[in-house]
Amino acid sequence: GYQPMVQVKTKRTSQSIEVDISDNGRGISEELKKKIFQPFFTTKPTGEGTGLGLSLSYDIIKSHGGTITVDSVAGKSTTFKIIIPLN
Repeated sequence: GYQPMVQVKTKRTSQSIEVDISDNGRGISEELKKKIFQPFFTTKPTGEGTGLGLSLSYDIIKSHGGTITVDSVAGKSTTFKIIIPLN
C-alpha cells in the first residue's frame, strides 16, 4: 500500500542555505503550480482553508532575499526548494 513520506534536506553553500522539502503525494498540476503562491488561493472547500500558507511563506522568503520554487510530477511527487542567501 501507499506509505506517505515527507523528506527534508538542508545544505549550506558558501553563499546560501538551501532547504528541499519533498513528498510522494499526488503532485501538483501545471495549472495549479501557476497559482499556488497567490494570496487566498486554495484547493480546499470553502471555509476549510485560507490560502495564505504558501503566499506568506513566499513573502517571508523574498523579504530575506531568497527564492522558493516548486518542482512537481503529477501523480508522483512534489519538491519545494528554498534558497536564502547568507549575505
